[in-house]
Parts: sequence; structure tokens; C-alpha cells
Amino acid sequence: MLTKDALLLSLFLIFRALSVSSEAQSIDPVCSKISHAISNASQVFLPGDPTYEKDILHYASSSTQRSRCVVEAGSPPDIAKILAVLQATRSPFAVKGGGHATNPGFSSTPGVHISMARFSEVEYHATQQTVDVGAGVVWDEVYSVLEPFGVNALGGRVTGIGVAGFTLGGGYSWKSNQYGLAVDNVVAFELVTPNGKIVNVTHGSDPELFFGLKGGFNNFGIVTKFTLKVFPQTQVWGGLIFNAESMIPAVSAATAKFQAEVKDPKAAIITLVSEVLFYDAPTPPKGIFDDFLAIPATTTDISTRSFLSLVLSSPVTNISKRGMYEGLPIIQATPEVLKVIVNETKFWGPALENKSALSLSYSVELFLPTLYSHNTEKTAFPPVRNIPFQPFNLAFSWNSSEFDRDFNSAMLTSATHVKQKAIALGQEQLKNAPTYPNYAALGTPLQEMYGANIPALRQLKSRIDPDNVMSLAGGWKF
Repeated sequence: MLTKDALLLSLFLIFRALSVSSEAQSIDPVCSKISHAISNASQVFLPGDPTYEKDILHYASSSTQRSRCVVEAGSPPDIAKILAVLQATRSPFAVKGGGHATNPGFSSTPGVHISMARFSEVEYHATQQTVDVGAGVVWDEVYSVLEPFGVNALGGRVTGIGVAGFTLGGGYSWKSNQYGLAVDNVVAFELVTPNGKIVNVTHGSDPELFFGLKGGFNNFGIVTKFTLKVFPQTQVWGGLIFNAESMIPAVSAATAKFQAEVKDPKAAIITLVSEVLFYDAPTPPKGIFDDFLAIPATTTDISTRSFLSLVLSSPVTNISKRGMYEGLPIIQATPEVLKVIVNETKFWGPALENKSALSLSYSVELFLPTLYSHNTEKTAFPPVRNIPFQPFNLAFSWNSSEFDRDFNSAMLTSATHVKQKAIALGQEQLKNAPTYPNYAALGTPLQEMYGANIPALRQLKSRIDPDNVMSLAGGWKF
């Protein structure tokens, strides 16, 4: 005979089993349809499952959204089946590669979250001098696989950057002065179109679609694999230097001099308060970085090392808190423009300090005027190649959602002020220079990123996606 306690325990277990059964029966109907449509290569995960929680995470927690379910797609045919369900139900969705987008809703959604994590291929082809890379891979993994072969592809400059978003948005690399942007070095895209076709897109097979994918993100379907050119890779020289605030004038002077005088395509920097120095050889020529190295540093990590080691040494991994990017183009990092940028940091630092601020980063990324000359074919981004613009990045992070509007407003105001001042200082070309879409904040007009390419991109969108399936996903939409 059951005791009172045993009876209560049995009743609890029965109730719990019924609750679980009820919960299973109440799975979102769209997620249920997807689960029944896909093969064993793919899997649906529900809220509370560790894989679900891992897959929805983003570089900034403010970019993470709790979706109805996560679908880890494992094959192009399953991607086609998933898109068919989403089209039939008109369900919102998102596609996440590396999860480095800071705009909420770009690779996150309250709808169906498609994770590309199972597209993890990295395969080097020595004869063709290419590498096949799955859409769920981060650049660290690509560099690690290619390192033993003495070759490399054009990818992210800091650790943790996803191949998919980086490449589909344009892609500025440490090697861009030598070879152009990431989009300039794509040989082929494996694409699942919105109507479920699996196609290998090259310049020869469909030049218009090839053009659109080079900077056009997810407007034309879901890319599952990239075939990329590779180039010889020796050891490199460089690393990170941290300077005290009192050293900013010296860093600014060194930056302006580097921009004006250094023409070596193997040399590159990201700078303002801290600097990442890079030279694409074991030892740089004398004089290129001397001004930076002469400034007293609080921390320095400069050495001859592997390319992967340099990327892994970057301080950017997962900020975990709330964060936002904004971008704008700069023609020349002159002393006057750098002074404007420094003054922005001096103003906004104290203004936001008591609003749970963690960091305010203004990154000047210097490239040669020949940056856009490495590709004669048109690409969705950049829409112009005759203006020698460089990407400038603002990255703010903070703790509390209470201050989201404050930081968003501050960042947009600051970026606008820098651009206006640069134009007033004589950089008239900025009026027609595009903003890098991987840095652009939510709400940036398409015209500012894609310019004169917009009519062609919209016409292409109508051809490839007549049912407007990809409008159900977030991101920049044509």
C-alpha cells in the first residue's frame, strides 16, 4: 500500500509527465512542420535545450533574441525544405553564421532561428589554389586549417568573426591592400535559392546573381558554402599595443604620418588609443612602424608569429553585454580629422560613464588608395571603386538595457558629427562614399551603403525571390 508521501510523489510524477507531454504537443506548429520535413542530417531544438541556448547566442547579448526554435540545418536539401515551410507559413526567421552582427534581428529572431553550425567544412584544394568553407565556420578555423599548407584566405582581422556575414557584407582583411576585399576573392557560392534550388553561383553561371551575392547578404537565398581564393602566407609581424590616454596625441601624430607616407601594401594598422600593427612578412622594413613603437606603452604584444596567432591575440572575443556598431567612411586620417575623433571620445566618455558604460571604441582602419583596384567586376558592395574611402568603426558596449537609447543616440550623433566635420575639413568625396554595411547601425538608409547599385539589386531580387521569402529574414533588404 502506498504511503501518503509516496502517493503524493506518484501524483507529482504523473502530473509532471502530463505537463511534459502537453508541452511537447504545444511545440510551435511551424517548428513542428520543419521537424517533420527535414532529414536526420538536421535537427530542431526547443527553448531550454543547451544547443538551443548556445545557438541563439551572439557577440553582444543585445543582439540575442529568443526564437520559437532553433533549426541546425545539416544539408542544402534540408535548407530548401526549411525555406519551403517558412514560405508556406510566412514565418519570420533568421540565419546565423558566426553571430557577430550587433543589429538585433539581423541574425536573430523571435521566429525560427536557422543555425549554420553544421556547415563546418574547411577543405583546401592545392591544384586550384582555393578553399571550400562552410557557412557556419569562423575565420579562426579557416586560418588553422590552411596554416600547415603555407596559404591563407582573406578573412577577419580579429578572433571570432564568422565567414558568412563577413564575406557577404564585403570583408576588409589584413591582406586587402594586396588583394582587395573578401568579395573580390570569392570564386563560387553554393546557394539555396528562396524557391529551393541548389545552385553553384559563379561569374560564368549567373553574373548578375554573382554580383548580388558579393555584398548583398541574404537577399537572394541562403549561402551554404564559399569557394575562396588562397594566397601564400609566411609568418607575419605585429600584435597589440595599449597606450595610456596621455599618449593619444602621439598616437594620432603617428597615425597621420603612417596614412600620409606608408605605401607598402603589406603594412596595415587599426588604431586610435590602442593599436593593432600588422606586416605581412616575418620582419617589417625599418621605419614603417617606428613612431608607434617609440610611444611608451602600458602593454605590448608585438612579435614575429603565425597569422593565426596574431588574430587570436586580438582583444575582441565575446563582449557578452549590450553593444552596437556604427560605421562611416573616411578618405584620409589627417591630423585635423583625428583631432575631431579624439574630441568625440573625450566628450562621450564622461557623458556615458554613469550609464553602465563598458567601452567606447573609435577604430581608424587605414588602407591604401589602391584598395578597390584589385577587382574589375562590379560587386553589390562597394557600389563605387573610384573613391579611396576607408571604413571607420564605432563600437560602444554597456551593461544595462535601461540605457539602450542613450548609447544608440550617442553613437549615431557622434558618427554624424565626425562625417560632417571631415567634409567641412575638405573631404568632399565623403558625400558619395558608401558606409560599410557590416558596420552600419540599424536604420541606415540603403542609399548610404549601396548607392547606384540599388535598382539593379532590386531587379535581381525580383527575379530570384518573386515570392519575397527572404523579406521574412532580417538584415538590409532590397
